[in-house]
Amino acid sequence: MTRRTTKRTFPPLEQEQRPAVSTGQAAHYLDRAQRTLRGWATEAEAGPIQPRRINGRLAWPVAEIKRVLGVA
Repeated sequence: MTRRTTKRTFPPLEQEQRPAVSTGQAAHYLDRAQRTLRGWATEAEAGPIQPRRINGRLAWPVAEIKRVLGVA
């Protein structure tokens, strides 16, 4: 079975204005697989960033992503 992949484009991290982004977008910025970020979310202190849960969904704080990557 072949998996379809669609190339999603995201704004540069420096231009992101929202306080939090989806797992897919956070994975893009951090250059990690979405599965890795979900692992960080399930284990306390597993990764450099912990998401917030909003209505059962993960929301990754943009400020924390910028801090980890050293983006002003």
